[in-house]
Amino acid sequence: MTGADEDRDAGAEATPSVRALLAEAVAQMAAAGVEGPACDARRLLAHALAVAPDRLTLVQGEAVPPAAAARFRALVAERCRRRPLSHLVGSREFYGRAFKVTPAVLDPRPETECLIESALAAPFARLIDLGTGSGAIAVTLLAERPAATGLAVDISPGALAVAAENARRHGVAARLDLLRSDWWERVTGRFDLVVANPPYVATAEIASLAPEVRLHEPRLALDGGADGLAPYRAILAGLGRHLAPGGRVLVEIGPEQGAAVAALFRAAGLADVAVLPDLDGRDRVVRGLRPVAG
Repeated sequence: MTGADEDRDAGAEATPSVRALLAEAVAQMAAAGVEGPACDARRLLAHALAVAPDRLTLVQGEAVPPAAAARFRALVAERCRRRPLSHLVGSREFYGRAFKVTPAVLDPRPETECLIESALAAPFARLIDLGTGSGAIAVTLLAERPAATGLAVDISPGALAVAAENARRHGVAARLDLLRSDWWERVTGRFDLVVANPPYVATAEIASLAPEVRLHEPRLALDGGADGLAPYRAILAGLGRHLAPGGRVLVEIGPEQGAAVAALFRAAGLADVAVLPDLDGRDRVVRGLRPVAG
């Protein structure tokens, strides 16, 4: 073997292939208890290489530049510490769009897309999104309905900053007002659609959540009080002043809360109350309608 051959061999060892790095990362994350380590490894490597994830299939045998390999291994180490994937790559896909995500907001989840589908099932002109977080719900609904306008409310300045960036990113900033408010406290006006994905985890249950959620997502967006229902009571308390007759309210719920939240809706005088399932068949959204004569 010549010296040049030895140099090439040393270089090959110093620059592992895409395939080798993925296998290494999957093993590490699986050992750390990360769910879906193969998908996460591909997403992190694509981020480190600044390429689309589907591009990795075409370059499985290619060597990864040392700097990119180092970035990838650092990201994998953080994922093994159970930092959410979205925090590491800075975004999360929701309803076909990429939304900026930071530790200031709840990570948008696929289950929430059934709330979007329910909201889009009927027309609306002006919506309010209570506890908007990343703005994923309000921004998506306005992007899907170009004639509508809306108000996104959150008590967290950090969350509102993220929502504002997502509104700009998806071209709805001119139609979405942002307001720092504790639920309805500073809200004026009426809306024909009220949407919310409020905190709904009972305080005592937060300790049992996955580390990605318990340690890295804002407690303000998780803690629903002693029974997990306090935010729904706050939302319902303002409907008389702010939900237009004939208007709808749609809220996301925990999978065991359907009956309880539906009962609160009926007690508040809402009609056409229904509990709607997500794609896995679990209770996920409660819908209500303010009677026109109400």
